[in-house]
Amino acid sequence: MTAFLLPMALGILISVIGVLNMKGNISSLHRYHRHRVTEADIKPFGKAVGLGTLICGLACIFFGIMLFIYDITALALFSLLGVAGLIGGLAVGMVISLRAIIKYNKGLF
Repeated sequence: MTAFLLPMALGILISVIGVLNMKGNISSLHRYHRHRVTEADIKPFGKAVGLGTLICGLACIFFGIMLFIYDITALALFSLLGVAGLIGGLAVGMVISLRAIIKYNKGLF
């Protein structure tokens, strides 16, 4: 009955980190992802990476909500919708973040 709490809590944490990144605080990123970013590019880099992170967090929250509805109704459709939303959201969020890292860091490493 409480299986939805972990993805919801994780999604909230990831979303908060995404919002912090969008505000320009990129200290949550590993050093090698930010070491070649110029001072002028920190804001757009943080916004792009933060958007990707926020999408991943919202996908986790959506998954938790779908698990909660599944617990209440026992309709497997909600579980499948949650998994599809989670996979899709994580894929989109990761692509956005990786594109920003490659663009502003001139590569992944």
